[in-house]
Amino acid sequence: MSEAVTLKIELPKIPDIELVAIEGLERLSRHLDIAEDKVGEARLLVTEAIINGFEHGGTKNPTVIVEFTMTTKELIIFVRDHGKGFDPSIIEEPDVRKKIHAKDKRGWGIKVMKSMSDDFRIESNSGGTKITIKKLLK
Repeated sequence: MSEAVTLKIELPKIPDIELVAIEGLERLSRHLDIAEDKVGEARLLVTEAIINGFEHGGTKNPTVIVEFTMTTKELIIFVRDHGKGFDPSIIEEPDVRKKIHAKDKRGWGIKVMKSMSDDFRIESNSGGTKITIKKLLK
């Protein structure tokens, strides 16, 4: 099957809700017979993007919209929050040497998502942030 299959869900901010998105991702991948190693990488990408969305999405509309479009060849992950936005160009690369000895070990999410993606884009403005990730599956 080479036709695209799409799943779109709006997640409320409750504990472990990202698991609902992961379940949907896994069902799509089984339907299209995607290799488990690719699904495992996609799980990490989706989890990180959703957690970032909730963490930075603000409290006015604490939901995250998640959309997957999958074929046998690629997965497009779209995650949108409704926060105040930010300027992606000022994000600093985490410095491993500094992070090892720092109390705050956080700040790796975007670097991890970029490194595991075949294409990674951030669009952000005062109405929220949209992350689009492309992951090749073959």
